[in-house]
Amino acid sequence: MLDVMSNIEQDLFSQFARLREEMDRMFAAGPAVAGIRSVAAGTYPAVNIAASPEQVDVFVFASGLDPEKLDVSMQQNLLTISGERRAEVPEGAQVYRRERFNGSFRRVMTLPEDVDPDQVEANYKDGVLHIVVKRKEESRPRKIEIH
Repeated sequence: MLDVMSNIEQDLFSQFARLREEMDRMFAAGPAVAGIRSVAAGTYPAVNIAASPEQVDVFVFASGLDPEKLDVSMQQNLLTISGERRAEVPEGAQVYRRERFNGSFRRVMTLPEDVDPDQVEANYKDGVLHIVVKRKEESRPRKIEIH
């Protein structure tokens, strides 16, 4: 009898854990297109965006990813980053707590209107994806000589 109750408790707790994960995923998804300041708490991966007159720098904090499995694309001023992160669990192990994001992700960010979608560079080092998007030449400040 004790063994049967233990199995029922284990199954019940695993069902609650699955439900919690599904709800976390559902509420963390947020809007499909997010501006610099509008993002749901817990959104993965975390990003920092900085802008200068010459370029926009996007830093994506995504440790443990294979850079070959990341997809970075730019259409007009929309930057899209997608990929997947898998957390390996030994066969037969029961997960009691999972705090690290696991699964597919997709982030879409609206950058300033004057970025040049043809001048984008991306580098991945030490768990940080650094994307540099140059601004269009005509929108950059220029010094005007006075005669």
